[in-house]
Amino acid sequence: MSKTQVRVEIDGPQAAITFFTEEALNVLSPDVLHSFGAAVAKVRKDPKVRATVIQAEGKVFLAGADVKVMANYGAEDAREYGSDGQGVFNDLAALPSITIAAINGAALGGGLELVLACDFRIAVKSAKLGLPETSLGLIPGWGGIPRLTKLVGPSRAKRLYLSAIPVSADDGVTFGLVDEVVNSVEDLAPRVAAFCKTFKRASPEAVALAKRASRDMDDLTAFADCFGKKDSREGIAAFLEKRPASWME
Repeated sequence: MSKTQVRVEIDGPQAAITFFTEEALNVLSPDVLHSFGAAVAKVRKDPKVRATVIQAEGKVFLAGADVKVMANYGAEDAREYGSDGQGVFNDLAALPSITIAAINGAALGGGLELVLACDFRIAVKSAKLGLPETSLGLIPGWGGIPRLTKLVGPSRAKRLYLSAIPVSADDGVTFGLVDEVVNSVEDLAPRVAAFCKTFKRASPEAVALAKRASRDMDDLTAFADCFGKKDSREGIAAFLEKRPASWME
């Protein structure tokens, strides 16, 4: 049984969800998926949260699904595990706050599928990112194929999930998979904190609607919905009065 645990911390406008374990690797067993889903739900319930960082302690970010658990699965067990993972990662993608994966080591299989459900990815230079499932006779089952294809295009996505060969953080930038690379683990937290501050000007309600429009591919409805929100009234008033909007204070 995996000893990976999940910790959630909320400090005003920023939340952090952290994977940690007494063992060598963080893995996403069914129990860990459930714990992560509960952490995501807790963040969603706090309207003050504007940025959510997904991170891990140890040398590896997330090694993926728990292969030992899957060893005795049949098709229906796999469908249930896959459905649970897709549901949790869809909830992560639907968070109204901006989400950043702080990748301190390898993000493989389900670990990469999780970071693909985030808005942005910042990785340490030594990190590896990949979808090795085909080397086990499997395929990614938690939404990784469509999310990766949307992010980097079909050709580069297929290179990752058909070859089962991971890429470096630097190659991830070239692919469009990684947004920024830092030199060391010590550089990661300060860079993520600075990155979060770049979104200070954006209205929380507008961010949530823009993210929804990106998922649904329906910017017209989201645009119209802006005008039923208090942030649009405040933002327009602040612009006309030549002052900062209140959410920037």
